[in-house]
Amino acid sequence: MTTPRQTHILGHEDIQLKLERMVWQILEHKHGHTNNGVVLFGIERKGMIVARQLAEVLRKIRSFPVTIGSITLDKDNPNGEVVVEGIENAKDSHILLVDDVLNSGKTLMYAAIPLLKEGPASMHTVVLANRDHTTFPIKADIVGISLATTLQEHITFDMDADGRMSVYLS
Repeated sequence: MTTPRQTHILGHEDIQLKLERMVWQILEHKHGHTNNGVVLFGIERKGMIVARQLAEVLRKIRSFPVTIGSITLDKDNPNGEVVVEGIENAKDSHILLVDDVLNSGKTLMYAAIPLLKEGPASMHTVVLANRDHTTFPIKADIVGISLATTLQEHITFDMDADGRMSVYLS
């Protein structure tokens, strides 16, 4: 798993704790709106993993509707085609746009555009790890871990075949 150039930042149990804390923050943001539920839009592929994990924890903590949609885009060229599954759930909804790592902010910006066009009631961004080096005007509203890294360093989220999650710095 780990190469000599990688530093293990979070293990599976640590991530589970972060996800639970993030869910409590989501519930705080949604105070007064929880009866309507939330719609989580995960950015494929790893953002969807985080969105599914958050939905699972949300359903365990509170009994209210949680819907999941997905956004597929080319992270290297996000200005290209964006495919949104579950877009019909966006109008007048409380949306959580979920990704694994916030790097430059470009992916989150482009992923938000089709959702905003549907007229949601609110939208918040949720990331497991935030690098604090955004070059686009977007921030993470709910963050699992925030790391001050150099521009040369990268944060990687991974889930193995057994469903165990990890975050690495390289």
